[in-house]
Amino acid sequence: MIIGKNITKKFGKFKALDNVSVKFDKGECIALLGPNGSGKTTLIKSILGMVVPDSGTIHFDEQDILHQWLYRNQIGYMPQIGRYPENMTIAQVMDMMKDIRTTGHVKFDEELVKSFGLDKILDKRMRTLSGGTTQKVSASLAFLFNPDVFILDEPTAGLDPLSSELLKQKIIKEKQKGKLVLITSHILSELDDLITEVFYMQEGQLLFHKKLTALKEETGESKLSKAIAKIMSGQPA
Repeated sequence: MIIGKNITKKFGKFKALDNVSVKFDKGECIALLGPNGSGKTTLIKSILGMVVPDSGTIHFDEQDILHQWLYRNQIGYMPQIGRYPENMTIAQVMDMMKDIRTTGHVKFDEELVKSFGLDKILDKRMRTLSGGTTQKVSASLAFLFNPDVFILDEPTAGLDPLSSELLKQKIIKEKQKGKLVLITSHILSELDDLITEVFYMQEGQLLFHKKLTALKEETGESKLSKAIAKIMSGQPA
């Protein structure tokens, strides 16, 4: 689905990505993990075409994404912090995105709009929304266009426990449909029930890419957070 080969990206003297190769397949829910500054965001933006690598290639469904943009219609992206025109209402933002993204017939997925209760406050302006409600708008937009791939950056940040659980159940449902989900999160405890693979980065390099089951087996830990901690501390499995 997504294959990156030898991706390198520098910002000045800082090497954000250092010869990183990735392979993300359909039907997987993959955690992109690593400390701040490890290269996760640069990798995501490279896949989205927002950053152009200095070297290496990225293929989406066997097509090189360089100078392409139509492939992005197959991606639902949820940024860590969504920024929208402050004077627009929720309804206007959603209509704007539909106008921008819709090519041909699209069956919109409004399940999260309804489960989050956004359908009852569509006339509220974006500047009046709390951080949590803005996050609900971002999540709803990511799923609205029924994409094949979801890239979710800290998706539960700012959400109340109920909304967080609703979002997690939606992610599981989409994964079961054979879609690819990439998630970054600092709250590892929230990922145990979601993910199938772990992609761990450090200082711009891939440290390891493992199936969650293999990671737990190797470390003898049942929780992702403890498995990661054991590997990073260099403890024997």
